Amino acid sequence: MKFFSVKSAGVALFISYSATMSVSCFAFAQTTLSSDWLDRQINKHPDIVSARERMNAEFSKAQGSKLPLYNPELSTGYEREGDGNNFNIGISQTIDLWDKQAVNVAIGDKILTVASNQFTYAVVQKKAQALTALINWQLATDKSVLAFEQEQQLDILLKIVTKRQQAGDLGPVDAELTFLNLSQLLNKTAQIQAQLTQAQADVNELLPDWRPDTQVYPEQGLGVTNFQVVEQWLTQHPQVLAAQALWQVQKNIAQYAMLETKADPTIGLSAGKNADDNIVGITFSMPLNIRNDYQANAKAKNQQAIAAEASFRAVMRKQKYLIQASTASLISNKKYLGRWQKLMQGRGEHSAQLLQKQWQLGDLNTSDYLLALQQRAEGLYAGIELQAQFKLSEVQWLLNVGQLNVVTKLLN
Repeated sequence: MKFFSVKSAGVALFISYSATMSVSCFAFAQTTLSSDWLDRQINKHPDIVSARERMNAEFSKAQGSKLPLYNPELSTGYEREGDGNNFNIGISQTIDLWDKQAVNVAIGDKILTVASNQFTYAVVQKKAQALTALINWQLATDKSVLAFEQEQQLDILLKIVTKRQQAGDLGPVDAELTFLNLSQLLNKTAQIQAQLTQAQADVNELLPDWRPDTQVYPEQGLGVTNFQVVEQWLTQHPQVLAAQALWQVQKNIAQYAMLETKADPTIGLSAGKNADDNIVGITFSMPLNIRNDYQANAKAKNQQAIAAEASFRAVMRKQKYLIQASTASLISNKKYLGRWQKLMQGRGEHSAQLLQKQWQLGDLNTSDYLLALQQRAEGLYAGIELQAQFKLSEVQWLLNVGQLNVVTKLLN
């Protein structure tokens, strides 16, 4: 079995965000995980379908905000006075004297920004969940393979011990130690198999068309080689942009509430007939904001805008420290994975052969041999977990800096 190739493959791909922005470098190894396939799977997920429809609903609301605030009003009347018939017909229109519609349009535009960024983050978050599930499935698979190899190794060892015991070369204690080690391993293997089953179910839930023999996660991860964070990544993160747009929405709502303290006039024209006389009339009405001047509502909306600004700054602050923490975690995980690869390079198979030879020659007793085999297995398990931890921290880092979509677009 081959664990963790240390060869570097792939090409360096440079992504420039603008002429004045820093340049970030990403390197990729060949993989069967396709960007188009991944996007199709994510877009089919019910959570994303739901998020898309919620975004479309906000888009529809925003379209309504661009329409005039007031519709004209038609009025008619009829009465009979003696032998005469009286009737009239009129039309009236409330005038948007303070241009409230312009503020309403601005609210709609900002709501579009909020909905768009919230949907963008929902997609990238679901993609991160899917990649995490693939990593965990690969982790469980590698552990399962190693556990079965250990089981087979102990089965073979048990047969050899039994034969040597019958020949008088080994005592009963050696056979008992082998039995005990095998029983412990069977329990561990059962647990690993349960983890593998759950991991596969998690992937299937997130990626409907996935099969274990297709769309393998890149062995070397997504290949990020430059961990320098571009300053604009924080301000361009979808969660930060959505929070900022929500703040702007509340500011516009507060502005609209202030305008509502000012009344809009209504002008009407009417025509009719009173007996034999023709009647033409003009009407004018203006609400008198005396009993309720709506200032309390305007004050409340302004306070909500202040709260929204604080929430925006809290989101940006939280994202800033998430980026710092995930960057440090990614660098640390890469460092220790590299140290493990350097330490274990070529030693996996070599150590197994050496231990077996020393045991067969009698230089190593059975108890020490079994302990050494267990330590070797723990070292390989540690490598499997270190590689998975590095990949997980890489996905989390890309999610936190808002560049996961950029990187996965470059997958072959």
